[in-house]
Amino acid sequence: MATRKKASGSRARPAVKRTAGKRARGKLAPHSEARGLTAAEISLGLESPEVGPLSVWVSEAGGTPIGAYRDPLGGKPLLLASLPLSAVQPTPFQRDLSPTHTQRLSGRIAEAGAFLDPLIVVRGEDGRLWTPNGRHRLAAAKVLGLRQITALISPDASLAYRILALNTEKAHNLRDRSLEVIRMARSLAVKERRASEASRAAEFESPELLTLGLLYERAGRFAGGAYSAFLKKVDRFSDRPLATSLRQREDHAARLLEIDTQVKRLIDALQARGLRSPYLRNYVVARINPVRFDKPRKDGQPPMPLAQALTRMLAAARSFKLDSVSHADLAWVAVGAAAAE
Repeated sequence: MATRKKASGSRARPAVKRTAGKRARGKLAPHSEARGLTAAEISLGLESPEVGPLSVWVSEAGGTPIGAYRDPLGGKPLLLASLPLSAVQPTPFQRDLSPTHTQRLSGRIAEAGAFLDPLIVVRGEDGRLWTPNGRHRLAAAKVLGLRQITALISPDASLAYRILALNTEKAHNLRDRSLEVIRMARSLAVKERRASEASRAAEFESPELLTLGLLYERAGRFAGGAYSAFLKKVDRFSDRPLATSLRQREDHAARLLEIDTQVKRLIDALQARGLRSPYLRNYVVARINPVRFDKPRKDGQPPMPLAQALTRMLAAARSFKLDSVSHADLAWVAVGAAAAE
């Protein structure tokens, strides 16, 4: 039998050895063992003492209990209820309300003709009912003029500090996340005096968010994205009490603002020389970053302490050579930024 000749210039594909790990990569494989409660274990009546206090909260707030059940994963009791809008407040450390998003959300809810997503609600520190993840839905309900809103009420008050994990109705940008984290840290510093940043790592998500939060409070238009890569390498959670570590971060934030003042001076000087690019700030910050070429250490420690890195960064900004920057440098920065996106 004649065999087909390969087209000129074509190359035979190398044999790919497939493994179970490679086949599973990118696929959502189910857990190897079943976990959680059965249907019979999930069922929970409103008369159960497990939801008694929750029902009392609802009644005192002018609402009505609808049903109860145990969470299918953790088994904690949850109460589904209807609450008057005035009874629910967002946690005081959430991001600022976006009027644009609220108007858009209220319009979509009106089009659907149904308010389908209950708010998660816990008992707040002030005795009122707080929602850690429903600020925009709550505001949208007010725009729509609703009398009542459905809520899933949990006795676990710590949910109030899990905003980043729970909030799915509007994507958090870096500024939103940073401001929420620093507000949570301040609240916890008063509520739990012995708590440290490290003990709240799950809620704070990443240490640089604490530093950036302080910067955004001082300068709302601070270009945090330009400094994020630098801080990720040198910023770490502290084991000291929050009140102590936050004072230290205030000093770090002040030094970063001083560095940013120098960066703005350099940008103005470069633009005066005809060098203009949307990536100019990122380029300057990268050039003065003392750890940009340092690889992450295996022990998780930073390549140098944050205080030392800030000192070297400020010195690099003050001694920056404007003549060393060319149009070609900025072109490469633009190419790298486009590839990263």
